[in-house]
Amino acid sequence: MPANRNAEKEKIRLQAYIAHCGVASRRASEQIILDGRVAVNGKVITELGTKVTDEDEITVDGKKIKLESKKRYVLLNKPAGFVCSSSDEKGRAVAADLLKEKYSERLYNVGRLDMYSKGMIIFTNDGDFAAKLSHPSSQLEKEYIVETSQEVPNTFPQMFEKGIRIDNVFYKCKSCKILKPRKIKIVLIEGKNREIRTVLESQNIGTKSLVRVRIGCIKLDDLKPGDSRDLTTKEVENLLNELS
Repeated sequence: MPANRNAEKEKIRLQAYIAHCGVASRRASEQIILDGRVAVNGKVITELGTKVTDEDEITVDGKKIKLESKKRYVLLNKPAGFVCSSSDEKGRAVAADLLKEKYSERLYNVGRLDMYSKGMIIFTNDGDFAAKLSHPSSQLEKEYIVETSQEVPNTFPQMFEKGIRIDNVFYKCKSCKILKPRKIKIVLIEGKNREIRTVLESQNIGTKSLVRVRIGCIKLDDLKPGDSRDLTTKEVENLLNELS
């Protein structure tokens, strides 16, 4: 039975409704509500326990939202220079804008890459899918190829795999391998903000290029920078099956 039919008969939490509309992940939708950006039938709602149906008129930032009729799962090869957010107050280019000509649905990124990093980002309008992939317990591998400004010491992989504390934050990768003196492959499980760059900088090593080439079972392969493609049904299933 289509999702919008279910919503007409059953009340669901407002943050779940917003996520199912493809506005943001469920966690991000909670913050949108707390920030007073959501109205139900003309009344601003700031309580997370509020329940709604598809018969209610719901707006975010004054724009009416409706449940998406089709779930989208999209892989983007993000070029450098794009930020991973729904909008940017500094006026910088937003990665989601690269999808607007191809997809009419409102899609949001699952996870992030910093503005200067390149490679794989998954976009979706399925809030449950995004929440499962983003949860710290998912243990989903992310693989990166990094080119550095200086040669990487032979001791670096073991140090990063064992873990290092920097400014009271603990960083630890699943694996690290030196491919060339200035090129390494790193696999993370729970990536923190700018983790790879921070760890390299702590060893006085600069980052020339950082590319995410794999998320779980999905590889970047020959997808060109700025291009995107739909994940297959099998790829989506395999991703979910990988979650612990």
